[in-house]
Amino acid sequence: MQDFAQWSLDVIREDGAYLSWLEEQRFDWTNPLSLALEQILNGKTIILITDEKRKWFEQYILCSINEMNLDRPLLPIVSMDSLYQHYGNVSGGEMIDVVEDMISLSYKDDYFFWYIGKGDDKRSDIAKRKDNSYFWIFDEEYLNGFTLKSYDPKRDIKLLQLYKLFDASLNATIFGEVDVKS
Repeated sequence: MQDFAQWSLDVIREDGAYLSWLEEQRFDWTNPLSLALEQILNGKTIILITDEKRKWFEQYILCSINEMNLDRPLLPIVSMDSLYQHYGNVSGGEMIDVVEDMISLSYKDDYFFWYIGKGDDKRSDIAKRKDNSYFWIFDEEYLNGFTLKSYDPKRDIKLLQLYKLFDASLNATIFGEVDVKS
């Protein structure tokens, strides 16, 4: 079984210019991703949250991650908005506690949040409360997060490239090609 960091570097280099921007940041990428992949392998449900500007990307992930033509098990993934339609209007710690209690009752703590968006967006608040959350976060460094720049003109292209690498990493992990713990 191959080391995950080395496997990621090989994949980044195989794609040439496509992912060359990520080579310098590969450890910032692989460390939080390893935690997320371990949680997926342990059967946890992914609760996907994005800020409003990344709603298109949320839909893309939800449509792509369990496509019919994939030769892997289906993954449990839901959007926060499908769990609580009014999540965009939630503000304040007490209401976030209520939403978090509902999720904990529903998923028996076998879930983690995957947040994609600006770090200062209020939609990130619930994910920031959990140590096992996974982040693709803009303009902020955060535990278990990969940092992007919101002013980068190629930010949307980079999100799609990251998803492609995430998906390849997921396959390699599920099929035992890499060890995410290494």
